[in-house]
Amino acid sequence: MKITIGSDHGAVALKEEVKMILKEFADIEIHDVGTFGNDPVDYPEIAEKVCNEVISGISDRGILLCGTGIGMSIAANKIKGIRCALCSDVYSAKMSREHNDANVLALGGRVLGFGPAGEIVRMWLTTDYSGEVRHTRRINKIHSLEK
Repeated sequence: MKITIGSDHGAVALKEEVKMILKEFADIEIHDVGTFGNDPVDYPEIAEKVCNEVISGISDRGILLCGTGIGMSIAANKIKGIRCALCSDVYSAKMSREHNDANVLALGGRVLGFGPAGEIVRMWLTTDYSGEVRHTRRINKIHSLEK
C-alpha cells in the first residue's frame, strides 16, 4: 500500500511521528509531499498534492495534518472522489474506513498527542471497508453530490 502524507507548518512534528507509525507496516510505502519545516505554508496546497496522488491512483490513501485537521479536511473534501475523515479518536477512525471507505485521514497536530495519533493511524490502516450495500448506497449518494 502506498500512502501519501503531507502537513502544513502546524503539524510537522506529528507528521514525523505518523511516518514512524507507518514504518511499522512492512507493506507500506510512504511519499511525503511536505512541508518539512516551520515556515508558514498554505494548507490547501498540501491537501491538493496529497489528494491528487490518491485520485490519480499513485497512492492508495492519504494522510493530511494541520494544526487542528479542520482546514485540511475541508480542503480535501472539495476534491472530487476524496472522502477525507477528520479523526480524533480510534472509533471514528474505524468507522471512517468500515462505513465510509475514507481514502484520506486528517489529523490535528496541535490537538492530538503522539500516542493517540498513533492508535488512530493504526486503526485507520488496518480497517477495511465493509462493502455492505447500505454503506455503498450512501457513498454513491455522496459522490452524486459532487456533480
